[in-house]
Amino acid sequence: MGPTPSALEALRILRSGATFQWYVIPLLAIAVYVYAVEIERRNWRGVFAGLAFCCMDWVNEILNGLVFHFTQYAPIWGAPGHTAFLVLIGLNVEILFMFAIAGVVWVKILPADRATRLLGVPSRWFLAIAGSVFCVVVEMLLNAAGALTWDYAWWGRSSPIPIVVFGYLPFFLVAFWVHDMDDVRRQARVVAVLSGAVVIALAVFVGALRWI
Repeated sequence: MGPTPSALEALRILRSGATFQWYVIPLLAIAVYVYAVEIERRNWRGVFAGLAFCCMDWVNEILNGLVFHFTQYAPIWGAPGHTAFLVLIGLNVEILFMFAIAGVVWVKILPADRATRLLGVPSRWFLAIAGSVFCVVVEMLLNAAGALTWDYAWWGRSSPIPIVVFGYLPFFLVAFWVHDMDDVRRQARVVAVLSGAVVIALAVFVGALRWI
């Protein structure tokens, strides 16, 4: 059994310069502006939480690419639709910039008091779950539009729990964990480890082995 049609389409445009669109540049400017504002305000919690959120997405996307490499059937999710650049089989440049900003946005709604409970649930867990559910609902809309593909029965509209638990919940929990650290140097170290692991994985699996 070979690759699914959606996987083949994603492979066709994977890292192809032919799909480039100039709107990538404004997206980059917006992402840079968001972080510049937080740095100007010296909101290091927001900066490092946002970077941690983004790094966790890269981890997921690398693992997703490896799933396709080893199965040669389909990634867990694919992004074969219209894009200005497909970075990995399930990650386009539009998604990349969205996740770069999303972490900064979500930590802004965290209650200042970490002991706060929402509907009886610790606020960090409540917002992490709520944020994950929100993201899955968005994914369902993207899937319905054909922009995001799911080829496995255990990951999709009929099985949303795995997407909530494994697809998004770690993003929020790690970002909130980094946000709540009282030591900026510790925040920087955690983000450095995460980003370093991502860079090494990309160098190995994209650059050296060409697996993803």
